[in-house]
Amino acid sequence: MASATSTRSFRSLRTRDFTESVIREMTRLSIQHGAVNLSQGFPDFPAPVDLKQAAIDAILADHNQYSITWGVKPFRQAIADKYKRTYNLDFDPEREITVSCGATEGLISSLLSVTDPGDEIIVFEPFYESYHPDTLLCGATRKLVRLHPPAAPGEPWRLDPDALRAAFSPRTKAIILNSPHNPTGKVFSLDELTLISQLCQEFDALAVTDEIYEHITFDGHRHIPIISLPGMRHRTILVNSMSKTFSATGWRVGWIIASASLTDGVRKVHDFLTVCAATPLQYAGMAMLNGSGNYYDSLSEHYDGRRRAAISMLEAAGFRCFNPAGAYYVMTDISALLGNGQNGGATSDVELARYLVEHIGVAAVPGSSFYFDRLHGSAQLRFCFCKKYETLSAAGDKLRGLSRLS
Repeated sequence: MASATSTRSFRSLRTRDFTESVIREMTRLSIQHGAVNLSQGFPDFPAPVDLKQAAIDAILADHNQYSITWGVKPFRQAIADKYKRTYNLDFDPEREITVSCGATEGLISSLLSVTDPGDEIIVFEPFYESYHPDTLLCGATRKLVRLHPPAAPGEPWRLDPDALRAAFSPRTKAIILNSPHNPTGKVFSLDELTLISQLCQEFDALAVTDEIYEHITFDGHRHIPIISLPGMRHRTILVNSMSKTFSATGWRVGWIIASASLTDGVRKVHDFLTVCAATPLQYAGMAMLNGSGNYYDSLSEHYDGRRRAAISMLEAAGFRCFNPAGAYYVMTDISALLGNGQNGGATSDVELARYLVEHIGVAAVPGSSFYFDRLHGSAQLRFCFCKKYETLSAAGDKLRGLSRLS
């Protein structure tokens, strides 16, 4: 008689090291404790009225069935037109643009389509937390390149050119580039992008770019797509989405842009992962991209005020802030709040984050969740500021209860 139990492990080797997303765990704890959620990067203010109305119109017009797997043609054309207007880049919507279920799916579809087990993928650290499981799902070897915190106020997170070069090898298949960068807010400079592009060409590697914060930049910084640099047109896979730009993170509509030869593989992986993105939301995206006007120009101003408000209230509570040049997060140094016998006796980022959400009523993300060696982030927390001013003010009121080192 067969045994009802099994001693065999049914967990694949690819996924046995997976953990719950720390970012989404903090949102769950925020709901559980009724805290102000400054952890997960989604706005608590409405998406644009025009965007929502366009989705309603598309549903009522019965655009409710499967689209062609790589996206409805008018939306792909709107994406191509957007890149022509914004960056003077020409992309063929028929052969070089794929609509994905958000940037997260776009990234894994791209990586699965171009990497094999044993290939190396370079990742900048700290990194957005999905990049690590992405490399595991591909069976690839991850090579880390550290971004160093600013040494003085106003300076950017620093990239060591020698460390970057040392990470490349004949086995390097791709480098993941996220700019503006989550979690640090770093906007990679032209010099840094040029170095990356030169190394990609020297080692015959690809750049897979996550550009979802492209229109959220501050203090004169501007996003430069690496695909626009000499020699990178056919060795870049550009991933983007509507989520952050249009405050619609739950829509899960994004796109992948690459040369026709790369796109052919990406589309096949995307097809069998998700079939297609939500059809009516693609039509809504088309309407928004075609009618965006000066929306992009006002977006940075919209978030700059919130950035300043967030930094002000965090510094008042004893956090040392690393001023972001882009995106909508603030990485902080929490050294002054640790090891003083106060704040629940917290001695690390994880302990302080738990204390904040459970006893102070503010949710943040432990910095160690963005590092492979968690010791490197043990004195950092990340806060998001894509929130109403009232929400940021409420968080500031609660954080006044913290006790800092003298």
